[in-house]
Amino acid sequence: MSVCRHFAAAECLSCPHLAMPMAQQLQRKMTTLAGLLPHVEPAAMLAPVSGAALAFRNKAKMVALGAAHQPILGIVSPQGHSVSLCDCPLYPADMQQLLARLQQFVQQAGIPPYRVDKAKGELKFVLLTRSQVNGEYMLRFVLRSEQAIGRIERELPRLLAEYPQIKVVSVNLQPVHMARLEGDEEIFLTAQTRLAEVLNQVPLYIRPKSFFQTNPEVAAQLYATARDWTAELNPTSVWDLFCGVGGFGLHCASQKTALTGIEIEAEAIACASMSAMELGLSNVSFTALDSTEFASGQQAQDVPDVIIVNPPRRGIGASLCQSLSQFAPAHIIYSSCNAKTMAQDLEHIHGYKVTRLQLFDMFPHTDHFEVMALLERQPD
Repeated sequence: MSVCRHFAAAECLSCPHLAMPMAQQLQRKMTTLAGLLPHVEPAAMLAPVSGAALAFRNKAKMVALGAAHQPILGIVSPQGHSVSLCDCPLYPADMQQLLARLQQFVQQAGIPPYRVDKAKGELKFVLLTRSQVNGEYMLRFVLRSEQAIGRIERELPRLLAEYPQIKVVSVNLQPVHMARLEGDEEIFLTAQTRLAEVLNQVPLYIRPKSFFQTNPEVAAQLYATARDWTAELNPTSVWDLFCGVGGFGLHCASQKTALTGIEIEAEAIACASMSAMELGLSNVSFTALDSTEFASGQQAQDVPDVIIVNPPRRGIGASLCQSLSQFAPAHIIYSSCNAKTMAQDLEHIHGYKVTRLQLFDMFPHTDHFEVMALLERQPD
């Protein structure tokens, strides 16, 4: 019997390899990675890192479907049916219970789900993020307009009384039809605006629109590995580009290692700065800038010993590859959720050899994975 009734019924195709043993999944991914980076020596390929097969996700992105009197939080199946995914086994049990309660909340509040075919309705998505350190939550409602905010506020006290672990509640306004997931305006309905998380004794904070890894168990191992690799290099200075809320940089920084973190999202930078203060790190600077523009404005004498890059799926691009090649730091640590664009970027970073390559199975049952490479500058 399948561990997921939606997979068994072919209602959800998000986990195409759910029936495949985890060891076989890992071997398949390692083969894919080796094929994308054929020039990496076998000795540099480290053993893959994995975590739990189920109940590992900390974030749910639920499409609001159905009607106000009978809402459904989930997806549209390949057959065209609305399917509730509140019981998805990728979420911890307490998260599944809360998602089911939120489906009821939408009904009690009488919020009409948005209909893409008719461009009518209010609620587009319900976004729920869970902190693994204490089981607290950030809850976000993506609405077409402010019209339904009063309904949410009317029912919210009862929900918070039942679930005091919900610490952050907000409304994101996305008025554009069939556009990106989130809009620019965020309206907080709670005094607290950040969700606290801790990985490897490093405090981290999650804000709306700030990127955060969806698999905290494997993310902790990823950050710890970057910390260990960096410590072996004993750098005096590190750049963390595309730093997000500071996961990599804060793990690698110390009182003797200066850290410069660059991230275009100001909210993420505010979270990273807050974490640095809690850690008592004074040799740290986080700035809200585009990473490529930042690098292009630096001088060779300012280049650190180690540069960490953790770009979005599109990779770092030709311009930043050129800057890294010209800067020629002693080492580059490149972490990516898209091995294809990473492989393309590595072709354009000249003068380096991959000395370590490790796969982190952040996304079990899919073809996706995180990969991290250590690049070492080669003599001319």
